Amino acid sequence: MRVVIAGGHGKIALRLIPLLVERGDQVVGIIRNPAHGAELQALGAEPAVLDLENSDGDALAEVLHGADVAVFAAGAGPGSGAARKTTVDLGAAVLLAETAERVGVRRHVQISAMGLDRADQPGMDEVFAVYLRAKDAAEQDLRERDLDWTILRPGQLTDEAGTGLIALSGRSEYTTITREDVAGVVAALLDTPASIGRTLELVQGATPIQAAVAALSDG
Repeated sequence: MRVVIAGGHGKIALRLIPLLVERGDQVVGIIRNPAHGAELQALGAEPAVLDLENSDGDALAEVLHGADVAVFAAGAGPGSGAARKTTVDLGAAVLLAETAERVGVRRHVQISAMGLDRADQPGMDEVFAVYLRAKDAAEQDLRERDLDWTILRPGQLTDEAGTGLIALSGRSEYTTITREDVAGVVAALLDTPASIGRTLELVQGATPIQAAVAALSDG
């Protein structure tokens, strides 16, 4: 499989790439900073330098040409302002989905976030509220597209070593999940037809990743 990852130098992508390469997939990581290319190459991925905030669909279409799967793992990141939450977490997500639909890359996994309905809670940080609304709008956009999409909503992300034990369902209590385990779940979802058209919430749990993903076939 040829997999194109938006946010190719992000913390989840850097954990996902080795998993895909190890199982024989061809991986393309979209990066904004050319200096990150050598790190992706060392992991076995092909870097594609493209600023999704300032690129058109034609440039992205060239990157997506021949791909089997597109993964949106990008994010404005901590410390970025409200404007970049909109241009990355919404704008870049929409651009990837729109271009994938146009060029025929049907399989699409979008990493979102849990608790998107918290945006209007009293006392909510203004920038974080913009982030939640951006993720929610990106989800809504993807659901309306003619793609084989899966939306994955991780809980609070940590950099601890993965446990390989998760809870994966349509609705979960908000808690933590390691980025390593998120990467493991994304890898397992890519070729799992039972996850198509579903919005899944992911936190640490008691079920091995492969078993949790296989259980999606049971409904």
